[in-house]
Amino acid sequence: MLLVMAMHGYAQMTLSLDSCRIMALSNNKSLSAARLQLDMARNTAAAAKTRRLPRVEALGGYELTSRQVSLLSDESKYALSNAGTLLTGSMQGELSGALATLMQQGVITPQQAQGLGSLAEQLSPKMQESLNALGQRVVDAFKSDTRQMFAVSINITQPVYTGGAITAANNMARIGENMAANNIDMSTQRTIHEIENAYWTVVSVRHKKRLAESYLQVVRKLHGDVEKMIREGIATKADGLKVAVKVNEAEMTLTQADNALALSKMLLCQLCGLPADTQITLADENSDSIISTTDSQDICEGNSVDNRPELMLMNDNVSLSRQKTKLTRAAYLPQVMLSGGWLATNPSVYNGFEKKFSGIWNVGIMVRVPLWNWMEGSYKVRASKITTTMLSLETDELREKMELQVSQSRFRMNEAAKRLAMTITNVANAEENLRCADVGFREGVLPATDVMEAQTAWLKAQSMKIDAEIDMKLSEINLKKALGVLR
Repeated sequence: MLLVMAMHGYAQMTLSLDSCRIMALSNNKSLSAARLQLDMARNTAAAAKTRRLPRVEALGGYELTSRQVSLLSDESKYALSNAGTLLTGSMQGELSGALATLMQQGVITPQQAQGLGSLAEQLSPKMQESLNALGQRVVDAFKSDTRQMFAVSINITQPVYTGGAITAANNMARIGENMAANNIDMSTQRTIHEIENAYWTVVSVRHKKRLAESYLQVVRKLHGDVEKMIREGIATKADGLKVAVKVNEAEMTLTQADNALALSKMLLCQLCGLPADTQITLADENSDSIISTTDSQDICEGNSVDNRPELMLMNDNVSLSRQKTKLTRAAYLPQVMLSGGWLATNPSVYNGFEKKFSGIWNVGIMVRVPLWNWMEGSYKVRASKITTTMLSLETDELREKMELQVSQSRFRMNEAAKRLAMTITNVANAEENLRCADVGFREGVLPATDVMEAQTAWLKAQSMKIDAEIDMKLSEINLKKALGVLR
Protein backbone atom coordinates (compact mmCIF):
# COMPACT_ATOMS: atom_id res chain seq x y z
CA MET A 1 0.00 0.00 0.00
CA LEU A 2 2.82 2.38 0.85
CA LEU A 3 4.44 1.62 -2.50
CA VAL A 4 1.23 2.43 -4.43
CA MET A 5 0.68 5.63 -2.47
CA ALA A 6 4.25 6.73 -3.02
CA MET A 7 4.06 6.05 -6.74
CA HIS A 8 0.98 8.28 -6.98
CA GLY A 9 2.50 10.97 -4.82
CA TYR A 10 0.03 10.60 -1.97
CA ALA A 11 2.54 9.84 0.76
CA GLN A 12 6.21 9.65 1.49
CA MET A 13 7.51 6.18 2.25
CA THR A 14 9.41 5.53 5.45
CA LEU A 15 11.75 2.60 4.99
CA SER A 16 13.71 0.66 7.55
CA LEU A 17 16.81 -1.35 6.78
CA ASP A 18 14.82 -4.60 6.97
CA SER A 19 12.15 -3.37 4.54
CA CYS A 20 14.85 -2.25 2.10
CA ARG A 21 16.48 -5.67 2.30
CA ILE A 22 13.17 -7.44 1.68
CA MET A 23 12.36 -5.30 -1.35
CA ALA A 24 15.88 -5.62 -2.75
CA LEU A 25 15.84 -9.41 -2.39
CA SER A 26 12.47 -9.66 -4.13
CA ASN A 27 13.50 -7.27 -6.92
CA ASN A 28 17.03 -8.45 -7.69
CA LYS A 29 17.15 -10.02 -11.17
CA SER A 30 20.28 -12.10 -10.62
CA LEU A 31 18.75 -13.55 -7.46
CA SER A 32 15.59 -14.45 -9.37
CA ALA A 33 17.73 -16.15 -12.01
CA ALA A 34 19.57 -18.05 -9.26
CA ARG A 35 16.25 -19.30 -7.88
CA LEU A 36 15.27 -20.51 -11.35
CA GLN A 37 18.64 -22.22 -11.60
CA LEU A 38 17.93 -24.05 -8.34
CA ASP A 39 14.56 -25.18 -9.67
CA MET A 40 16.28 -26.43 -12.81
CA ALA A 41 18.90 -28.27 -10.74
CA ARG A 42 16.17 -29.98 -8.71
CA ASN A 43 14.45 -31.17 -11.87
CA THR A 44 17.78 -32.41 -13.20
CA ALA A 45 18.38 -34.34 -9.96
CA ALA A 46 14.90 -35.87 -10.16
CA ALA A 47 15.57 -36.88 -13.77
CA ALA A 48 18.90 -38.48 -12.78
CA LYS A 49 17.14 -40.66 -10.17
CA THR A 50 14.95 -42.20 -12.88
CA ARG A 51 17.98 -43.74 -14.60
CA ARG A 52 17.85 -46.62 -12.10
CA LEU A 53 14.28 -47.51 -13.12
CA PRO A 54 13.16 -49.73 -16.02
CA ARG A 55 12.59 -48.09 -19.40
CA VAL A 56 9.46 -49.01 -21.35
CA GLU A 57 9.26 -48.11 -25.03
CA ALA A 58 6.63 -48.81 -27.67
CA LEU A 59 7.54 -48.87 -31.36
CA GLY A 60 5.35 -49.18 -34.42
CA GLY A 61 6.05 -49.08 -38.13
CA TYR A 62 4.77 -49.63 -41.64
CA GLU A 63 6.82 -50.41 -44.74
CA LEU A 64 5.83 -50.74 -48.39
CA THR A 65 8.31 -52.56 -50.70
CA SER A 66 8.36 -53.08 -54.47
CA ARG A 67 8.80 -56.87 -54.25
CA GLN A 68 7.79 -59.49 -51.79
CA VAL A 69 10.08 -62.00 -50.13
CA SER A 70 10.14 -65.37 -52.00
CA LEU A 71 11.30 -68.53 -50.30
CA LEU A 72 11.20 -70.52 -53.59
CA SER A 73 13.14 -69.83 -56.73
CA ASP A 74 11.37 -69.47 -60.10
CA GLU A 75 12.67 -72.93 -61.14
CA SER A 76 11.28 -74.49 -57.97
CA LYS A 77 7.92 -72.80 -58.50
CA TYR A 78 7.74 -74.15 -62.07
CA ALA A 79 8.72 -77.63 -60.99
CA LEU A 80 6.09 -77.73 -58.24
CA SER A 81 3.36 -76.25 -60.41
CA ASN A 82 4.02 -78.86 -63.15
CA ALA A 83 4.91 -81.73 -60.87
CA GLY A 84 2.13 -83.95 -62.30
CA THR A 85 3.11 -83.34 -65.91
CA LEU A 86 6.76 -83.96 -65.28
CA LEU A 87 6.12 -86.97 -63.05
CA THR A 88 3.61 -88.71 -65.34
CA GLY A 89 5.78 -88.19 -68.42
CA SER A 90 8.69 -89.78 -66.66
CA MET A 91 6.53 -92.57 -65.24
CA GLN A 92 5.06 -93.43 -68.68
CA GLY A 93 8.51 -93.88 -70.20
CA GLU A 94 9.69 -96.02 -67.31
CA LEU A 95 6.42 -98.07 -67.30
CA SER A 96 6.69 -98.78 -71.03
CA GLY A 97 10.28 -99.96 -70.61
CA ALA A 98 9.35 -102.13 -67.63
CA LEU A 99 6.38 -103.78 -69.49
CA ALA A 100 8.59 -104.48 -72.52
CA THR A 101 11.16 -106.14 -70.29
CA LEU A 102 8.56 -108.25 -68.52
CA MET A 103 7.04 -109.28 -71.86
CA GLN A 104 10.41 -110.34 -73.26
CA GLN A 105 11.09 -112.34 -70.11
CA GLY A 106 7.74 -114.06 -70.57
CA VAL A 107 6.39 -112.83 -67.30
CA ILE A 108 3.37 -111.28 -68.99
CA THR A 109 1.83 -111.76 -72.37
CA PRO A 110 1.71 -109.05 -75.01
CA GLN A 111 -2.01 -108.72 -74.43
CA GLN A 112 -1.42 -108.10 -70.71
CA ALA A 113 1.34 -105.60 -71.46
CA GLN A 114 -0.97 -103.77 -73.88
CA GLY A 115 -3.77 -103.75 -71.28
CA LEU A 116 -1.54 -102.37 -68.56
CA GLY A 117 -0.25 -99.68 -70.97
CA SER A 118 -3.79 -98.67 -71.88
CA LEU A 119 -4.71 -98.48 -68.16
CA ALA A 120 -1.71 -96.25 -67.44
CA GLU A 121 -2.65 -93.92 -70.30
CA GLN A 122 -6.16 -93.64 -68.93
CA LEU A 123 -4.96 -92.80 -65.37
CA SER A 124 -2.19 -90.41 -66.44
CA PRO A 125 -4.30 -87.23 -67.08
CA LYS A 126 -6.08 -87.50 -63.71
CA MET A 127 -2.83 -88.11 -61.84
CA GLN A 128 -1.16 -85.29 -63.77
CA GLU A 129 -3.96 -82.88 -62.88
CA SER A 130 -3.97 -83.89 -59.22
CA LEU A 131 -0.22 -83.60 -58.83
CA ASN A 132 -0.13 -80.26 -60.66
CA ALA A 133 -2.83 -78.91 -58.32
CA LEU A 134 -0.98 -80.21 -55.28
CA GLY A 135 2.24 -78.58 -56.46
CA GLN A 136 0.46 -75.29 -57.08
CA ARG A 137 -0.97 -75.34 -53.53
CA VAL A 138 2.58 -75.76 -52.21
CA VAL A 139 3.75 -72.79 -54.29
CA ASP A 140 0.81 -70.70 -53.05
CA ALA A 141 1.53 -71.70 -49.46
CA PHE A 142 5.06 -70.34 -49.76
CA LYS A 143 3.91 -66.90 -50.97
CA SER A 144 5.02 -64.41 -48.23
CA ASP A 145 2.95 -61.39 -49.32
CA THR A 146 5.49 -59.06 -47.61
CA ARG A 147 5.11 -56.01 -49.86
CA GLN A 148 3.21 -54.32 -47.00
CA MET A 149 4.72 -54.91 -43.57
CA PHE A 150 3.29 -53.80 -40.21
CA ALA A 151 5.25 -54.14 -36.97
CA VAL A 152 4.52 -53.32 -33.30
CA SER A 153 6.87 -53.87 -30.36
CA ILE A 154 7.07 -53.09 -26.64
CA ASN A 155 10.55 -53.19 -25.07
CA ILE A 156 11.60 -53.06 -21.42
CA THR A 157 15.22 -52.49 -20.35
CA GLN A 158 16.57 -52.55 -16.81
CA PRO A 159 20.17 -51.56 -16.06
CA VAL A 160 21.85 -53.99 -13.69
CA TYR A 161 25.45 -52.76 -13.63
CA THR A 162 26.82 -49.71 -15.45
CA GLY A 163 30.24 -49.41 -13.88
CA GLY A 164 29.00 -46.79 -11.42
CA ALA A 165 27.82 -44.41 -14.14
CA ILE A 166 24.29 -44.06 -12.74
CA THR A 167 25.55 -43.46 -9.20
CA ALA A 168 28.01 -40.86 -10.45
CA ALA A 169 25.29 -39.13 -12.49
CA ASN A 170 23.01 -38.98 -9.43
CA ASN A 171 25.83 -37.58 -7.29
CA MET A 172 26.60 -34.98 -9.96
CA ALA A 173 22.94 -33.93 -10.04
CA ARG A 174 22.88 -33.64 -6.24
CA ILE A 175 26.07 -31.57 -6.27
CA GLY A 176 24.54 -29.37 -8.97
CA GLU A 177 21.57 -28.79 -6.69
CA ASN A 178 23.90 -27.79 -3.84
CA MET A 179 25.77 -25.45 -6.17
CA ALA A 180 22.53 -23.78 -7.20
CA ALA A 181 21.59 -23.31 -3.52
CA ASN A 182 25.03 -21.85 -2.78
CA ASN A 183 24.65 -19.56 -5.77
CA ILE A 184 21.41 -18.26 -4.28
CA ASP A 185 23.18 -17.69 -0.98
CA MET A 186 26.00 -15.84 -2.77
CA SER A 187 23.55 -13.65 -4.71
CA THR A 188 21.60 -13.00 -1.52
CA GLN A 189 24.68 -11.88 0.39
CA ARG A 190 25.80 -9.73 -2.54
CA THR A 191 22.38 -8.08 -2.71
CA ILE A 192 22.28 -7.48 1.04
CA HIS A 193 25.79 -6.04 0.91
CA GLU A 194 24.78 -3.65 -1.87
CA ILE A 195 21.55 -2.55 -0.20
CA GLU A 196 23.17 -2.01 3.19
CA ASN A 197 25.97 0.05 1.64
CA ALA A 198 23.41 2.13 -0.23
CA TYR A 199 21.21 2.47 2.88
CA TRP A 200 23.97 3.64 5.16
CA THR A 201 25.34 5.92 2.45
CA VAL A 202 21.98 7.69 2.38
CA VAL A 203 22.02 7.92 6.17
CA SER A 204 25.55 9.32 6.08
CA VAL A 205 24.69 11.95 3.46
CA ARG A 206 21.54 12.86 5.38
CA HIS A 207 23.57 13.43 8.55
CA LYS A 208 26.08 15.51 6.60
CA LYS A 209 23.21 17.55 5.21
CA ARG A 210 21.97 18.19 8.74
CA LEU A 211 25.50 19.13 9.69
CA ALA A 212 25.70 21.50 6.71
CA GLU A 213 22.38 23.08 7.74
CA SER A 214 23.62 23.52 11.31
CA TYR A 215 26.89 25.00 10.09
CA LEU A 216 25.03 27.39 7.77
CA GLN A 217 22.90 28.59 10.67
CA VAL A 218 26.00 29.14 12.78
CA VAL A 219 27.89 31.13 10.13
CA ARG A 220 24.78 33.15 9.27
CA LYS A 221 24.38 34.06 12.91
CA LEU A 222 28.05 35.00 13.01
CA HIS A 223 27.57 37.05 9.84
CA GLY A 224 24.66 38.89 11.46
CA ASP A 225 26.73 39.57 14.61
CA VAL A 226 29.66 40.84 12.55
CA GLU A 227 27.37 43.14 10.51
CA LYS A 228 26.08 44.64 13.77
CA MET A 229 29.63 45.12 15.00
CA ILE A 230 30.60 46.78 11.69
CA ARG A 231 27.74 49.23 12.07
CA GLU A 232 28.90 49.96 15.62
CA GLY A 233 32.48 50.36 14.43
CA ILE A 234 33.82 47.45 16.40
CA ALA A 235 34.62 45.25 13.39
CA THR A 236 35.93 46.05 9.92
CA LYS A 237 34.46 45.38 6.50
CA ALA A 238 37.26 42.86 5.94
CA ASP A 239 35.89 40.82 8.81
CA GLY A 240 32.45 40.99 7.25
CA LEU A 241 33.73 39.85 3.85
CA LYS A 242 35.55 36.91 5.40
CA VAL A 243 32.37 35.81 7.17
CA ALA A 244 30.36 36.31 3.97
CA VAL A 245 32.75 34.01 2.14
CA LYS A 246 32.17 31.38 4.82
CA VAL A 247 28.40 31.79 4.40
CA ASN A 248 28.73 31.21 0.66
CA GLU A 249 30.89 28.17 1.25
CA ALA A 250 28.34 26.80 3.73
CA GLU A 251 25.51 27.35 1.23
CA MET A 252 27.52 25.56 -1.49
CA THR A 253 28.23 22.69 0.90
CA LEU A 254 24.52 22.40 1.67
CA THR A 255 23.69 22.38 -2.06
CA GLN A 256 26.22 19.61 -2.65
CA ALA A 257 24.74 17.67 0.26
CA ASP A 258 21.23 18.04 -1.21
CA ASN A 259 22.41 16.74 -4.58
CA ALA A 260 24.33 13.86 -3.01
CA LEU A 261 21.29 12.92 -0.91
CA ALA A 262 19.01 12.90 -3.96
CA LEU A 263 21.43 10.75 -5.97
CA SER A 264 22.02 8.30 -3.14
CA LYS A 265 18.26 7.92 -2.62
CA MET A 266 17.79 7.32 -6.34
CA LEU A 267 20.32 4.47 -6.14
CA LEU A 268 18.60 3.03 -3.10
CA CYS A 269 15.21 3.18 -4.86
CA GLN A 270 16.67 1.41 -7.88
CA LEU A 271 18.03 -1.40 -5.71
CA CYS A 272 14.66 -1.70 -3.94
CA GLY A 273 12.77 -1.87 -7.22
CA LEU A 274 11.07 1.51 -6.72
CA PRO A 275 10.82 4.33 -9.26
CA ALA A 276 13.83 6.61 -9.04
CA ASP A 277 11.69 9.65 -8.18
CA THR A 278 9.95 7.95 -5.24
CA GLN A 279 10.00 10.11 -2.13
CA ILE A 280 11.47 8.03 0.68
CA THR A 281 12.60 8.65 4.22
CA LEU A 282 14.85 6.22 6.06
CA ALA A 283 14.21 5.19 9.63
CA ASP A 284 17.80 6.02 10.65
CA GLU A 285 18.00 9.41 8.94
CA ASN A 286 17.06 11.45 11.98
CA SER A 287 18.85 9.42 14.63
CA ASP A 288 21.37 11.24 16.80
CA SER A 289 24.05 8.64 16.16
CA ILE A 290 24.51 6.33 13.17
CA ILE A 291 26.01 3.47 15.15
CA SER A 292 25.55 2.27 18.71
CA THR A 293 28.07 0.56 20.93
CA THR A 294 26.25 -2.82 20.71
CA ASP A 295 26.02 -3.10 16.92
CA SER A 296 29.09 -5.28 16.43
CA GLN A 297 28.63 -7.69 19.33
CA ASP A 298 27.05 -10.41 17.19
CA ILE A 299 30.02 -10.87 14.86
CA CYS A 300 31.64 -14.23 15.55
CA GLU A 301 35.26 -14.49 16.47
CA GLY A 302 37.96 -16.21 14.45
CA ASN A 303 38.71 -16.23 10.76
CA SER A 304 36.61 -19.22 9.69
CA VAL A 305 35.36 -18.86 6.12
CA ASP A 306 33.47 -22.15 5.95
CA ASN A 307 30.20 -20.23 5.57
CA ARG A 308 31.35 -18.40 2.47
CA PRO A 309 29.18 -19.52 -0.49
CA GLU A 310 32.09 -18.87 -2.87
CA LEU A 311 34.20 -21.43 -1.00
CA MET A 312 31.29 -23.88 -0.92
CA LEU A 313 30.94 -23.51 -4.68
CA MET A 314 34.62 -24.31 -5.14
CA ASN A 315 34.29 -27.38 -2.89
CA ASP A 316 31.30 -28.45 -4.96
CA ASN A 317 33.38 -28.04 -8.11
CA VAL A 318 36.02 -30.36 -6.63
CA SER A 319 33.35 -32.94 -5.73
CA LEU A 320 31.81 -32.59 -9.18
CA SER A 321 35.20 -33.21 -10.78
CA ARG A 322 35.64 -36.40 -8.73
CA GLN A 323 32.27 -37.66 -9.93
CA LYS A 324 33.22 -36.84 -13.52
CA THR A 325 36.29 -39.03 -13.03
CA LYS A 326 34.06 -41.91 -11.91
CA LEU A 327 31.78 -41.30 -14.88
CA THR A 328 34.75 -41.40 -17.23
CA ARG A 329 35.99 -44.66 -15.69
CA ALA A 330 32.52 -46.21 -15.91
CA ALA A 331 32.55 -45.90 -19.71
CA TYR A 332 35.40 -48.42 -19.83
CA LEU A 333 33.97 -50.95 -17.34
CA PRO A 334 31.62 -53.88 -18.08
CA GLN A 335 27.93 -53.06 -18.33
CA VAL A 336 25.01 -55.44 -17.79
CA MET A 337 21.47 -54.80 -18.97
CA LEU A 338 18.29 -56.90 -18.71
CA SER A 339 15.83 -56.65 -21.58
CA GLY A 340 12.40 -57.97 -22.43
CA GLY A 341 9.59 -57.21 -24.80
CA TRP A 342 6.90 -58.24 -27.19
CA LEU A 343 7.07 -58.08 -31.01
CA ALA A 344 4.18 -58.53 -33.44
CA THR A 345 4.22 -58.36 -37.25
CA ASN A 346 1.66 -58.48 -40.03
CA PRO A 347 2.07 -60.65 -42.06
CA SER A 348 3.31 -63.06 -39.40
CA VAL A 349 5.58 -66.04 -39.97
CA TYR A 350 4.66 -68.14 -36.95
CA ASN A 351 1.94 -70.13 -38.72
CA GLY A 352 2.99 -69.78 -42.31
CA PHE A 353 2.55 -66.36 -43.80
CA GLU A 354 -0.70 -65.08 -42.28
CA LYS A 355 -2.26 -61.68 -42.93
CA LYS A 356 -2.83 -60.88 -39.26
CA PHE A 357 -0.87 -59.65 -36.26
CA SER A 358 0.93 -62.33 -34.31
CA GLY A 359 3.81 -61.89 -31.92
CA ILE A 360 6.29 -63.38 -29.49
CA TRP A 361 7.68 -62.49 -26.07
CA ASN A 362 11.40 -62.22 -25.50
CA VAL A 363 13.65 -61.94 -22.44
CA GLY A 364 17.39 -61.50 -22.56
CA ILE A 365 20.51 -60.14 -20.93
CA MET A 366 23.10 -57.92 -22.58
CA VAL A 367 26.70 -57.70 -21.40
CA ARG A 368 29.16 -55.19 -22.78
CA VAL A 369 32.82 -55.75 -21.91
CA PRO A 370 35.50 -53.44 -23.35
CA LEU A 371 38.51 -55.57 -24.18
CA TRP A 372 41.14 -53.27 -25.61
CA ASN A 373 41.17 -49.54 -26.29
CA TRP A 374 44.89 -48.73 -26.34
CA MET A 375 44.80 -47.33 -22.77
CA GLU A 376 42.36 -44.59 -23.79
CA GLY A 377 40.34 -44.99 -20.59
CA SER A 378 43.42 -44.79 -18.36
CA TYR A 379 44.58 -41.60 -20.05
CA LYS A 380 41.18 -39.97 -19.70
CA VAL A 381 40.90 -40.95 -16.03
CA ARG A 382 44.37 -39.55 -15.32
CA ALA A 383 43.49 -36.28 -17.06
CA SER A 384 40.28 -36.02 -15.04
CA LYS A 385 42.17 -36.65 -11.78
CA ILE A 386 44.65 -33.90 -12.69
CA THR A 387 41.71 -31.53 -13.20
CA THR A 388 40.44 -32.42 -9.72
CA THR A 389 43.87 -31.75 -8.23
CA MET A 390 44.02 -28.37 -9.93
CA LEU A 391 40.60 -27.44 -8.58
CA SER A 392 41.69 -28.52 -5.08
CA LEU A 393 44.72 -26.24 -5.31
CA GLU A 394 42.53 -23.36 -6.47
CA THR A 395 40.17 -24.03 -3.55
CA ASP A 396 43.04 -23.95 -1.05
CA GLU A 397 44.32 -20.72 -2.58
CA LEU A 398 40.84 -19.19 -2.40
CA ARG A 399 40.51 -20.22 1.25
CA GLU A 400 43.81 -18.53 2.07
CA LYS A 401 42.74 -15.34 0.31
CA MET A 402 39.41 -15.37 2.12
CA GLU A 403 41.10 -15.85 5.49
CA LEU A 404 43.38 -12.92 4.67
CA GLN A 405 40.32 -10.88 3.68
CA VAL A 406 38.69 -11.70 7.02
CA SER A 407 41.81 -10.64 8.90
CA GLN A 408 41.98 -7.40 6.94
CA SER A 409 38.28 -6.71 7.47
CA ARG A 410 38.59 -7.35 11.19
CA PHE A 411 41.65 -5.09 11.33
CA ARG A 412 39.78 -2.33 9.47
CA MET A 413 36.81 -2.66 11.84
CA ASN A 414 39.07 -2.37 14.88
CA GLU A 415 40.80 0.60 13.26
CA ALA A 416 37.41 2.17 12.52
CA ALA A 417 36.37 1.65 16.15
CA LYS A 418 39.52 3.44 17.37
CA ARG A 419 39.01 6.25 14.85
CA LEU A 420 35.38 6.60 15.99
CA ALA A 421 36.47 6.89 19.62
CA MET A 422 39.00 9.56 18.65
CA THR A 423 36.46 11.52 16.59
CA ILE A 424 34.03 11.51 19.52
CA THR A 425 36.74 13.06 21.67
CA ASN A 426 37.59 15.53 18.89
CA VAL A 427 33.94 16.56 18.58
CA ALA A 428 33.75 17.23 22.30
CA ASN A 429 36.94 19.32 22.14
CA ALA A 430 35.73 21.16 19.04
CA GLU A 431 32.40 21.99 20.68
CA GLU A 432 34.16 23.32 23.77
CA ASN A 433 36.57 25.29 21.58
CA LEU A 434 33.65 26.79 19.64
CA ARG A 435 31.84 27.69 22.85
CA CYS A 436 34.91 29.46 24.19
CA ALA A 437 35.42 31.27 20.89
CA ASP A 438 31.79 32.45 20.88
CA VAL A 439 32.09 33.71 24.45
CA GLY A 440 35.37 35.47 23.65
CA PHE A 441 33.88 37.02 20.49
CA ARG A 442 30.82 38.36 22.34
CA GLU A 443 33.05 39.85 25.02
CA GLY A 444 35.29 41.37 22.37
CA VAL A 445 38.35 39.45 23.40
CA LEU A 446 38.67 37.33 20.25
CA PRO A 447 38.32 38.42 16.62
CA ALA A 448 35.82 36.91 14.16
CA THR A 449 38.58 34.94 12.45
CA ASP A 450 39.11 32.91 15.62
CA VAL A 451 35.40 32.12 15.74
CA MET A 452 35.46 31.08 12.07
CA GLU A 453 38.44 28.86 12.72
CA ALA A 454 36.61 27.27 15.67
CA GLN A 455 33.51 26.76 13.49
CA THR A 456 35.60 25.17 10.73
CA ALA A 457 37.27 22.88 13.28
CA TRP A 458 33.84 21.96 14.67
CA LEU A 459 32.50 21.23 11.17
CA LYS A 460 35.53 19.09 10.37
CA ALA A 461 35.28 17.20 13.66
CA GLN A 462 31.56 16.53 13.15
CA SER A 463 32.13 15.43 9.52
CA MET A 464 34.96 13.10 10.59
CA LYS A 465 32.67 11.64 13.26
CA ILE A 466 29.99 10.88 10.65
CA ASP A 467 32.62 9.36 8.35
CA ALA A 468 33.98 7.27 11.21
CA GLU A 469 30.50 6.03 12.13
CA ILE A 470 29.74 5.06 8.55
CA ASP A 471 33.17 3.50 8.19
CA MET A 472 32.51 1.49 11.34
CA LYS A 473 29.13 0.36 10.03
CA LEU A 474 30.45 -0.54 6.58
CA SER A 475 33.52 -2.31 7.96
CA GLU A 476 31.18 -4.39 10.12
CA ILE A 477 29.11 -5.27 7.04
CA ASN A 478 32.27 -6.13 5.09
CA LEU A 479 33.47 -8.37 7.92
CA LYS A 480 30.15 -10.23 8.00
CA LYS A 481 30.33 -10.70 4.25
CA ALA A 482 33.92 -11.91 4.49
CA LEU A 483 32.84 -14.44 7.12
CA GLY A 484 29.82 -15.48 5.09
CA VAL A 485 27.35 -14.60 7.87
CA LEU A 486 25.69 -11.61 6.18
CA ARG A 487 22.02 -12.56 6.30
